[in-house]
Amino acid sequence: MYHKFDVVIVGAGGAGLMAAMQLPNASVAVLTKVYPTRSHTGAAQGGVAAALGNQEEDHWKWHMYDTVKGGDYLVDQPAAEILTREAIDAVYELEHRGLPFNRTADGRIDQRRFGGHTRNFGEGPVRRSCYAADRTGHMILQTMYQNAIKNQVRFFNEFLVLDLLLSEGRACGVVAMEIRSGEIHTFHAKSILFATGGYGRAWRVTSNAFACMGDGMSIAYRRGIPLQDMEMYQFHPTGIYKVGVLLSEAARGEGGKVLNGQGEYFMTRYMPTLKDLAPRDIVSRCIVQEVKEGRGVDGKDYVYLDLRHLGAKVITEKLPDITDFARNYLGVEPITEPVPIQPTAHYAMGGIPTDVDARVVLDAQWTPLPGFYAAGEVACVSVHGANRLGTNSLVDLIVFGRRAGKHMAKFIAENDHAPLASQPETFAREQVDRLYKSTNGESAARIRDELQTQMMERVFVERTDEGLRHALDSIDGLQEAYRRVQMQDKGKRFNTELVEAIELGFLLDCAEATIHGALARTESRGAHYRLDYQKRDDANWLKHTLAYKGTKAHDVRLDYKDVVLIDDPVFKPKERKY
Repeated sequence: MYHKFDVVIVGAGGAGLMAAMQLPNASVAVLTKVYPTRSHTGAAQGGVAAALGNQEEDHWKWHMYDTVKGGDYLVDQPAAEILTREAIDAVYELEHRGLPFNRTADGRIDQRRFGGHTRNFGEGPVRRSCYAADRTGHMILQTMYQNAIKNQVRFFNEFLVLDLLLSEGRACGVVAMEIRSGEIHTFHAKSILFATGGYGRAWRVTSNAFACMGDGMSIAYRRGIPLQDMEMYQFHPTGIYKVGVLLSEAARGEGGKVLNGQGEYFMTRYMPTLKDLAPRDIVSRCIVQEVKEGRGVDGKDYVYLDLRHLGAKVITEKLPDITDFARNYLGVEPITEPVPIQPTAHYAMGGIPTDVDARVVLDAQWTPLPGFYAAGEVACVSVHGANRLGTNSLVDLIVFGRRAGKHMAKFIAENDHAPLASQPETFAREQVDRLYKSTNGESAARIRDELQTQMMERVFVERTDEGLRHALDSIDGLQEAYRRVQMQDKGKRFNTELVEAIELGFLLDCAEATIHGALARTESRGAHYRLDYQKRDDANWLKHTLAYKGTKAHDVRLDYKDVVLIDDPVFKPKERKY
């Protein structure tokens, strides 16, 4: 089946919908695997950062400093300036479109503290996170979806994108499968935006939804587009023990504390200034260290998040979702009991490389691929560097989703549709047909389980050369096994076994790029912590990794490009101290 639009957006989360809102005069199709308001943006709890200064003095340049420093100086600094400058207007745009933020007594958007956000270049914590209780992402999705409907955006719900179409050096469409019917559809467009989110399901303990399978990253990767900084994957310190579901940093922003098995408020030992509100990579490593030294709860591999001292009123009014999560998943009452937590796979700082207008770039020379854009977690503009600050994910969505939409509006006004190949669906159909026809007996579930085991054991908070090499060998074997996957369900309609098998291929691609980048980067920086190389090495590693797909896991080619700095001594790379 054939469809023709000005713009095709893949993904209906915050970045995709923010882009759609900038295209009121274009024909826009949004393709999404899940119903739009079920997109993973809805899981973002704590807030969206912007230097509004509604609670105390603040400045976008302070926010920029925190972003660059928090990212352990792997951040492209001109992009960070755009992020923090434009965050203010983007938040006000959301407010004007109807987002129900919490309010101060005088009616302004309320703001609270969050990890790594400081006043006056690191002097102390600042209230910068604009929030709607602990449901900020959910409210953003609801607001944006309503606006997209008003703008007559065409939604194709429960469509799984399988391939990116290229022609005459341009992106010109996508091929997708309608999950309901199993039919293959071709979408022809002047420009394409990937806003497909991350790949957190590569780990067993993760805060990510089941839809976060690395779709967009893998599809681009298979078409010769590199993936940037994939070794930089964030592990959030406060995931529900064994489950991984997030307990928002907003809990610590409101005054929650992390306690070890001895009841000690241990972050005061590691980070006496910011304590629990240190950046996420630091808090996660501190938790792992406490566990390694035998101070986990009852000698096990978890610690506690303690909210009891906040009182029932604060917990109920400002943290309703995480209160319910603790009750439902653990049977723990956070008003009267501490909640068991452990680091959980949370966010990809890396992804498809883009410039500040969200245009996908192909190499270290910043060569754009005309008509192809990416925004949100699937993309790497590099505003997060080696470690994203809390609440900067939603800022990334709204700022660069908006910039993507505005640039696409200009692009489609100046360009016609590029011609499609004679049989654009061939590659996608081959993928699907192989899975239907296979009789080799391999189980996708077994491969996924082994993948998650390897990533948890060897590509987690702490890494080593030996562990990463073992993981790469395993991924190589799993890629081979994946070619032998056999499905039991041969039906066309709502074949979830088929969907999961296709998504497993995406995860394997993302995992291989992650491990290659991590193995090559012989330093520790932000979320990438090597026990065998514990120091940051700016002389050799102040650069971005570009991973290009090979025919096998061991064939991945790596290239590098310089981190973009500005001429301002405030932002000169230095040791990260808090």
